[in-house]
Formats: sequence, structure tokens, C-alpha cells
Amino acid sequence: MNLTPEKTAVVLIEFQNDFTSPGGSLHDAVKGVMQSNNTLANTVNMVTKAREMGAQIVHVPISFADGYHELRRQPYGILKGVVDSKSFRKGTWGVEIVDVLKPQAEDIIIEGKRGLDGFVSTNLDFILRSRGIQTIALAGFLTNCCVESTMRTGYELGYEVITLTDCTATLSEEEQKMACEKDYPMFSQPMKGADFIGELEGKLVVESTGGRGYN
Repeated sequence: MNLTPEKTAVVLIEFQNDFTSPGGSLHDAVKGVMQSNNTLANTVNMVTKAREMGAQIVHVPISFADGYHELRRQPYGILKGVVDSKSFRKGTWGVEIVDVLKPQAEDIIIEGKRGLDGFVSTNLDFILRSRGIQTIALAGFLTNCCVESTMRTGYELGYEVITLTDCTATLSEEEQKMACEKDYPMFSQPMKGADFIGELEGKLVVESTGGRGYN
């Protein structure tokens, strides 16, 4: 893989307090995988280094008005869970991006995400293309929901898609493993955050399996 920082965007999906932080409405649901995966620390390290090298950092939070009028009258599935838990409401602490990943001046914040796919109800594709982005590296929540949905569309749209497996989390270890090992390889190049940084730096990356990456 030959990555160029100025043509690469790190897309951070829903690193918001309701997921990331103790007291968040959905934190208890994901904290097990977050802890075993070291999700937040891995992501902070990855973002810091990617930003320093000139990659574009893009935040894709989700938010709703009180009453969730942006959704169908009787939501079902994952979005019903969001409504029932009163998550991601505008003006609340829970909807805010977690402090350790607060957007910097040069970052981009995408507005309008109301569903699972980061592309569907936003101008994410327009902004990426206008900035000449060719590669997107995805991190966030949930591994097998919003990250996976965004991955699939990114693949269809022609981006080179990387999924950062240890910078994601979901509801169970089983779901995490299934998404990363079975689904992600079909539509992306899965790798750990540190390996992505190594590729971005153009350094030789030696995998634990004995495989090799090249400059």
C-alpha cells in the first residue's frame, strides 16, 4: 500500500460521550470491547500521529433534536435503541465529542448524520472529493453498524478504504471478531492503528504473521 498523507482522511465515527465515557447512555454496552481493544487510547495515539503527518482528520458525529423527529414515527432496530436510551440529543453532554479527541482547528466536522451510514445524510463524499482524498481510514462505533455501513459505501464510491480494527468497538467480543475477521476484509483493508501509521510514514511494517509491508 502506498499512502499519501495529503490524500488520506481519518474518519472518526461517533466518538461521543454517550459511547465513550462513563455516564454516557450507551457506554455500558460498549465498555467491555473498548477496554479489551484499548479503543480510545489507540485512537488518540493514531489521530495525533496522523494529524502531525498531514492527514485530514474528519469527525462524523450523530445527533438528534429532542423528540427524534428526524426519524420515522416508530423506529426499530438500532435506531429504536438510540431513542429508547435518549442518546445523542443536541445540547446534551452525551452528544459532545469526547475531550481527548476534541476537534482541532484544522479538522473537519461533518454535520447531518442521522442514521448508520456516514455518507447517506451528509456531505461527507463532497468534502472528501473536494479535498482530493483518495483513502479513508475508519474508526469508531459501532464496529458492525455505523463503521461497517460507512465502509461499504466508501468501497462502492471508489475510495481506498482502511478499517482500523483496534480503534473500534461494539456490543460484544463475538460481534467485534466477526466484523473484523469476516466482513471488513470484503470491503476494506483491515489493520491496527499503529500499522496504519507505519504505512502512512512509509516505513517497513513487519506483521506478527511474518508477512511484510513495503515502503
